[in-house]
Amino acid sequence: MGRFIVTRGFQSLITLWLLVTIIFVAVRITGDPADMMAESRGDEAYKAQLRKNWGLDQPLHIQYAKYIFNLLQGDMGHSFEKSLAVRDIYLARLPNSIKLGIAGFLISIVLGIPLGMLSAMKVNTQWDNLGKIFALLGLSVPNFFVGLLLIILFAVGLGWLPAIGKGDSFFDWQHLIMPAFSLGWYFSGSMVRITRSSMLDVLGTEYIKLARLKGLPEWVVMAKHALKNAMIPVLTLAGLNLVIMVNVAIAIEVVFNWPGVGQLLFDGMSNRDFPMVQGIVLMSGVMIVILNFGIDILYAYVDPRIRLAK
Repeated sequence: MGRFIVTRGFQSLITLWLLVTIIFVAVRITGDPADMMAESRGDEAYKAQLRKNWGLDQPLHIQYAKYIFNLLQGDMGHSFEKSLAVRDIYLARLPNSIKLGIAGFLISIVLGIPLGMLSAMKVNTQWDNLGKIFALLGLSVPNFFVGLLLIILFAVGLGWLPAIGKGDSFFDWQHLIMPAFSLGWYFSGSMVRITRSSMLDVLGTEYIKLARLKGLPEWVVMAKHALKNAMIPVLTLAGLNLVIMVNVAIAIEVVFNWPGVGQLLFDGMSNRDFPMVQGIVLMSGVMIVILNFGIDILYAYVDPRIRLAK
């Protein structure tokens, strides 16, 4: 087991290093941020001074080495646009994204898991067709389009809900409900599909057939035997979805002017703010890697067959 943990930990570190390297190179392909910042002045001397202040006048390998060195000390750099530490800006926006992400996550769970279970239990019936249609719509209709429709209907047409913003209170549900539903809508489609698939795999096993032959009520078979064993892949996907909702809900946060990490990433990409984009992508990657690492360890305890061979 110790070897398994060490191996997975090493693989996680390699993944993070590759992520850091790829995003470091990728943002610099987009162009020179000094050209954008000095667009109104067009002064080459001013652009050269900006590049010097940001360290962009140095060779690429020197920039990379300094970036890695600073990361090892917990320093993600300073935003070109805001002239503040990326870590401080990220942490200031993170609570808003967590609020939106958790609300969207709960909506995806409430919509996706019950409908996926019902679809598996009533396979090849109208309920199954309903689940398939819902999953297809959830995966194919963009969440920002759903958000725009909600704004037109409930904010502009009926005037029931505010169109944009997050409200003054952290628990202001009126500002939260439309962006949360738009965000959860897309992920609920994938939850329906994986729940249905997992339930069908479990329902075809011998121990489920044996439980039914013993005369157990159907709800006992489903709740006590089938659901528990079908939930591992469902919860794995749900955890990954939550991390994505918190860090990369760019379209929803822009549509609803929600001051979260997604909008911060959009602004960083629009302004070629290299440290901001690098910091947000890195934090998102760290969350996903830590989540996967924890899931791998949990799986190894639950099922010894997946451990590495000694």
